[in-house]
Amino acid sequence: MPPSVRHLTVPEPFRLDLTANVLRRLSTNVVDRFEDGHFQRLLGGADAPALLDVVQIAPDRLEVRIDGPYSGAVEPLVRRMLGVDVDLAPFSAAAVSIPWLAELVVRARGLKPPRYPSLWEAIVNAVVFQQISIHAASAILRRVIEALTPARSATAGVALFPHPRHFADANPDQLRSLGLSINKVVALQRLALLVIDGTLDDARLETLPTPALLESLAAHPGIGPWTAALIAIRGFGRLDVFPLRDSGVARGLRDLSGDANVDADALLVTLGAQRGMLYYHLLIGRLSAAGDVRL
Repeated sequence: MPPSVRHLTVPEPFRLDLTANVLRRLSTNVVDRFEDGHFQRLLGGADAPALLDVVQIAPDRLEVRIDGPYSGAVEPLVRRMLGVDVDLAPFSAAAVSIPWLAELVVRARGLKPPRYPSLWEAIVNAVVFQQISIHAASAILRRVIEALTPARSATAGVALFPHPRHFADANPDQLRSLGLSINKVVALQRLALLVIDGTLDDARLETLPTPALLESLAAHPGIGPWTAALIAIRGFGRLDVFPLRDSGVARGLRDLSGDANVDADALLVTLGAQRGMLYYHLLIGRLSAAGDVRL
């Protein structure tokens, strides 16, 4: 079967390189790959996964290629994952009054808020990243995915994100040996069963206003306020929340602002309803400082 190719028009400004890199966090990510201008990941089931390949061919146009059988609606998925239709004018206007952030916003113009394609993927990422460094969490998550994934792409070198059933059925000792704490193993296996039986449902949670969404998520053991906020941002695109109690965020604020005593609460008030974009700008600033992206 020849690949399916289509073109998507996207509102300017948009930069695939920046958006794909904050989605994957680090280049060690084996689910999301960005190389030579191409964003790639596997979609669909383990029996016949399809390779998604997205490349920006013009400031306002993406070429989307699907190699393999895929029955889902591709355009809405891509637009959602890459946040292409989110109007960030309110955030940009609010950032003008914060000199260090305003400069970063200009340099990162075209960065959009990406979203994971499923609630389950957002949950796993948020739980694994609890209370440890981004590099340690990324290494652990990579080992877990490589151990549990049911499929890989031989050409792109990416892995299909494991289904909740793969987590639920995994041997807890195996998960512990991959670097997960016992608390995270218990939480992930319990949450996997809740996703499988529909208790945690993407479509139902999507309809909730943000306060109710956070409350609903945090009602489940293993999901505290920080984790709920991260799921809300990365899984549901809710920019009116921010995972404040985060050592990486605190360090990023100090490094980028140059102020060891920056008032994060006042900063979030200034940024208003799109304060969650600060999370992505701190991440892109960190990636830029490490030489992983070019602004």
